[in-house]
Amino acid sequence: MNKQGKIVVLSAPSGCGKSTIIGRLLQEPDALPLQFSVSATNRSPRPGETDGVSYHFLSTEQFRDAVRAGEFIEWEEVYPGRYYGTLRSEIDSKIAAGHNVVLDVDVKGALSVKRIYGPQALTLFIQPPSVQELRRRLEARATDAPEVIDQRVGKAEYELSFAPQFDESVVNDHLDTAVEEARTIITNHLNS
Repeated sequence: MNKQGKIVVLSAPSGCGKSTIIGRLLQEPDALPLQFSVSATNRSPRPGETDGVSYHFLSTEQFRDAVRAGEFIEWEEVYPGRYYGTLRSEIDSKIAAGHNVVLDVDVKGALSVKRIYGPQALTLFIQPPSVQELRRRLEARATDAPEVIDQRVGKAEYELSFAPQFDESVVNDHLDTAVEEARTIITNHLNS
């Protein structure tokens, strides 16, 4: 019988470098043995996206049916009428086959995964050095209007209040250091 895989869940406010850290952990020469969880959405595929690889593309009706049937370990209506979530079957099939899975989800989704999988799941919160530094980073991106930055900072302050409920936190003050801290925490979890 295969040893069950483990689950690693990363969450962070927008602009904290979570996606960059995950990318580094999965793509560097000493990449961690993790498979990225493919999320489900009810939006249409964009050019170049493949069902089951980029996302599991569901109709709005299919997504809502799956929610009612309890098939998601976490889901959210990110924008009015636009849903994203993680299918339990996506995680269960990978860990049953002995693969370790990494999820990139919001704070509430991360805590939901932890409630379902308990010690099999590690929740790791990526924090900015400060809210002021997060604002500076978002402004430096120059991709959002000032009112959007204000919204993101406000949401970040709310999300930061969840950090104590996570198993571990890493402050992303310097990217290389944050990647190595995350690598150590995740490696310890995978080897436990």
